[in-house]
Amino acid sequence: MKATVRGCFCLLAVAASIGARAKPIAFQDGWTVMAEYGTNTMRQAQVFYAPRFWWSGGPTYTKLIAGDKSFEHEMPGIQVNYLVKRWNLPDAQGNVFAWGGAGSARGTDGQGSFSGVATAQGGLQADYETRSVYASAKQEWFRSSRFGNGITTVQLGVAPYQHDYDELATWFLVQLRRYQGGVLPGKTEAIPMLRLFKGNFWIEAGADPKGRLQLMVMMNY
Repeated sequence: MKATVRGCFCLLAVAASIGARAKPIAFQDGWTVMAEYGTNTMRQAQVFYAPRFWWSGGPTYTKLIAGDKSFEHEMPGIQVNYLVKRWNLPDAQGNVFAWGGAGSARGTDGQGSFSGVATAQGGLQADYETRSVYASAKQEWFRSSRFGNGITTVQLGVAPYQHDYDELATWFLVQLRRYQGGVLPGKTEAIPMLRLFKGNFWIEAGADPKGRLQLMVMMNY
């Protein structure tokens, strides 16, 4: 059993030489901290601990803001993440993750202020990367008796040069994001982004055509 676990950890270490990305599980016995700041609509923070290489869990916080300021939803909660499938290839890696959780919501909308509303959340993510190309698709859901929100995010990227795990990696990305729900705008945001990554630290930043900032950071340790 120990040899099996050690072998899985070694496979993860080899895959990390390609470059870890914004995944809810990175290493066994490791922590993952992720944060996202969007001037326009979404802000999120997550802290996960992984007892095993195939699952992790921890607190999350998501805030959704209407572009016209007609509503704000704050949704703290607890989330569990599960690695559905991982492909470790000689020069590539693919992953499928699923997650679910529960929490409470507070905020304001067209009906006034609210607080302590029970909320369920869940999602799916699939990604594939080599040292030259990257693609990911993620769907998140937030449901309560007060609202139902969904967020679809797709990222496509290329690297101008190949890198090793201990070297600075540079990626040029396009992020497409669409918000669903009765109070979220039914439109797709397209944002060009620059991603920099080295070792256990990852950051990407960009702006939409109106100059509104999109920033994401991740750290594994």
